[in-house]
Order: sequence, then structure tokens, then C-alpha cells
Amino acid sequence: MSALVSWSGGKDSCLALWRARQAGTELALLVTAMDEDGQRSRSHGVPPHLLEAQAAALGLPLQFYPTSWQTYEARFIALLQAARARGIDEAVFGDIDLQPHRDWEEKVCAAAGLRASLPLWGAARRDLVDAFLAAGFRAIVVCVNGNYLGPEWCGRDFDARFLAELPDGVDACGENGEFHTFVVDGPAFSAPVAVQRGAVETYVAPPEFGGTTYYFQRLA
Repeated sequence: MSALVSWSGGKDSCLALWRARQAGTELALLVTAMDEDGQRSRSHGVPPHLLEAQAAALGLPLQFYPTSWQTYEARFIALLQAARARGIDEAVFGDIDLQPHRDWEEKVCAAAGLRASLPLWGAARRDLVDAFLAAGFRAIVVCVNGNYLGPEWCGRDFDARFLAELPDGVDACGENGEFHTFVVDGPAFSAPVAVQRGAVETYVAPPEFGGTTYYFQRLA
């Protein structure tokens, strides 16, 4: 079974990749959605050179696909179809327990003739966080949703202290969109990814996407 990984660069996709490898899945490719101009990754806001450094440390090729949210599904299906034509027959995702997310992933994979694989599916969220840290992975919080957390949470290490200080109602995995991470080291990496923390920037989503305020830790 040859697989690609839907790769955000964050903790869940990283843990899913690691578990897929441990289970014997042959990983062939990472794929990452970027914004329309290709300068930042969708949702996480990470520049391409850091995602490329991650991929190099993981020993895998990386393919970007620039897209708007409106064209996201069509672009992703086209990418999956091209991967299928190259002999890839499985797509690995890092979702945990949100059924609408799994339904969408199985739908787009079916449209391209691939199987959706979710190595983290059904596990307790906090158990996954603890397993991620216990394995030796290291990550930085790169985006937070202002409905849950303030800008001071951006740029923090994703570690036991971060988890202990999270306000009530904020999920340890950020599975409800509270925050996103970027993984810089761990057992799947041949070497750490060197990053420098820059400014924290504010972004307000358009009204059609809820008008939510997000804070992004810029990395270099």
C-alpha cells in the first residue's frame, strides 16, 4: 500500500504519519494546501521553505497546491486523481473524531479511487497529545482562534506547561479549531527544523467565513 499524507505540518498530521509508518505503510508523498499566492499554508500560515525543511527531515517529497477555500475540494480531488495515476492508493489524514471531517475525506478519496486512512481515529484526544509529547515530538503554536485564546498564546512551545495553562473549554488537541501547531523535531525527523519566531500578526476572516479574528506566529 503506497500512501500520501495530507500534511499541515502540525502535530496531528505528524502523529498520523508516524503511526502509519510504524504500521508498515509505504509513504510516498506529503501534500500541503497553500493560500492563493503560495506564500503561506492554509490554516497554519507556515511559509513554504519551512514545510520543505520538514519534508526533507522526514525523508519525503512534498507537493504544494495553492487554493482558495472556494476551490479547495476540487483542487484536492484533482491532486488525488493525479496521485492515483502515479500508483498511490491511500491517503493518510490526522483527524481524530469529527465525523463530518471523515465523511469529507472519504468522499474526496472515493472520487479519486483512493482509500482514506485515519490512524488517530477514535482515540481519546488527551491520550494522543500525551503520546505525541512522550514520543519526543516538539512543536510550536503558530495560530490561535481569538474566540478562545489571545495573541500571547502564539509562538509558545506546545508542551506540558502550555496544556496545563489552557483555559477551561479549550481542547488539548485544538480539535475544535482553537489553535494550530508546527512540528520542529521528533522521532520521525532526521534532524530538527531550525525556526526563528517573528512577529505575531492579526487576521480577520471575511464575513462569509465567520469574521473570526486569528493570530499567527510568523516563523522564519
